[in-house]
Amino acid sequence: MIRRAEIKDISGIISLLHQVNMVHHVLRPDLFKPHTTKYNEQELEVLIGDDNKPIFVYDAESPRPNGGMASARGQEESKILGHAFCMITEVKGDKLLQDIKTLYIDDICVDENARGKHIGKALYEYVRDYAQSIGCNNITLNVWDGNDAALSFYRNMGMKVQKTTMEIVL
Repeated sequence: MIRRAEIKDISGIISLLHQVNMVHHVLRPDLFKPHTTKYNEQELEVLIGDDNKPIFVYDAESPRPNGGMASARGQEESKILGHAFCMITEVKGDKLLQDIKTLYIDDICVDENARGKHIGKALYEYVRDYAQSIGCNNITLNVWDGNDAALSFYRNMGMKVQKTTMEIVL
């Protein structure tokens, strides 16, 4: 099930953020430190409450050994297998740019042990539908050069290159 992230999801989100960071560290160790995350628990608590920066999670409820879905405390247990961090921005009245509302996918990740099960596609489609429902004109994101799997995935989702960022390492 895909839903907005809640405080109870923070440990699962942190685990996924570690995986994302290591993908980036392997691609660009000159930029990304290993074994860290973009956000800590306190920062995630704030983000979870921010409607302009919604976080969506793919929650696979963890079954109990007896086949039930409730924990010993009577609450559902969750297993976060994916997340999508989003940012909503709006341009209005700019002298150069058209008025536009954009949903930027800041981070999307599927647990490395759950890949190939269409969780990424489900997350992306959920975010796309959400963006449409709130009146966004487009969805944007960045993909690091060398992350061929991500680039292929987003192209398969119908995305196209909007602009290219270039660099020279000195």
